[in-house]
Amino acid sequence: MATAESVGDGGSGAAWAGVAPEAARRLLVAAVDAFAERGYHATTTRDIAGRAGMSPAALYIHYKTKEELLHRISRLGHDRALDILRRAESGAGTSAERLAEVVRAFVHWHAEQHTTARVVQYELDSLAPEHRAEIVALRRQSDAVVRRILEDGVRDGEFDVSDIGGTTLAVLSLCIDVARWFNEEGSRSPDEVGDLYAGLVLRMVRAGA
Repeated sequence: MATAESVGDGGSGAAWAGVAPEAARRLLVAAVDAFAERGYHATTTRDIAGRAGMSPAALYIHYKTKEELLHRISRLGHDRALDILRRAESGAGTSAERLAEVVRAFVHWHAEQHTTARVVQYELDSLAPEHRAEIVALRRQSDAVVRRILEDGVRDGEFDVSDIGGTTLAVLSLCIDVARWFNEEGSRSPDEVGDLYAGLVLRMVRAGA
């Protein structure tokens, strides 16, 4: 059985250790890498099976369709992302400190796990309607975490935000976009990008102004 805690970057089989049996895990790892590199629609089940060192027929033993693979990846990734946000939100401190921690943690995940995050965040429209609705519901829960902190900060006079909904969208979009461009060979580490973005977001909401 897979758990959200097992989700990591596609290139590391150990990061998906909670997915069993091993063949299902290998296929999931291969699918993440293939979807991130080629996109969902350009990837075939033969591509995925080949990357996993298995025959195309072997894939269907563990996953009925390519879309089922994408749904599993998306569900695990969104569960993990929501868990990260909720853990960061639950910390002690002012609204500004909690918002900074939420941004820092969310950005760190999107940088460190950028291959997985690209698939999780940018292949939503490739899901079947019922699966897309399920993932959209999880995204709304993530939105609610940031919205609650912004509302607390406005109420307490820490933030000057006239459009909480729009600002929530801006904050999450900023964090998510890290998965699109982050390169581990670049000049900044996930921690450094997290700190940078936390500072940018606090200035966006005029914390302490």
